[in-house]
This record gives sequence, structure tokens and C-alpha cells, in this order.
Amino acid sequence: MAKNKGTRILITLECLDCRSNTNKRSQGVSRYTTQKNRRNNPERIELKKYCKHCNRTTIHKEIK
Repeated sequence: MAKNKGTRILITLECLDCRSNTNKRSQGVSRYTTQKNRRNNPERIELKKYCKHCNRTTIHKEIK
């Protein structure tokens, strides 16, 4: 039988470049939804993801 892996929560990751840059080609902010383990990772996470508005890989940070 599989063990209970603990509490996993849904989080939203948002592109840092789109959020801070106002002079860009298109309107919008890149957001991804993923899961994380709350007990093992209480701090906010940052991942490199592809941003379709910036047309490149940027850092996406967890938002509340």
C-alpha cells in the first residue's frame, strides 16, 4: 500500500519580469499552477519556467 505523502497545497507561480516590466510587447502576466508539500517547504519557491509574454525562460515566484 502507498503511504500518505502528507498535505500538498496548490500554489500559483508568476513571472517576475512581466510583473515589473510595463513596456512590453503584449499585455498579461504569465502564471502557472503547481503543487508543493507544505510541511517540507514552508518558504516560497522560485522556478525557471517559459513565459509566453516574454518569449524566453524567466524566474517564476510563488504568489499568495
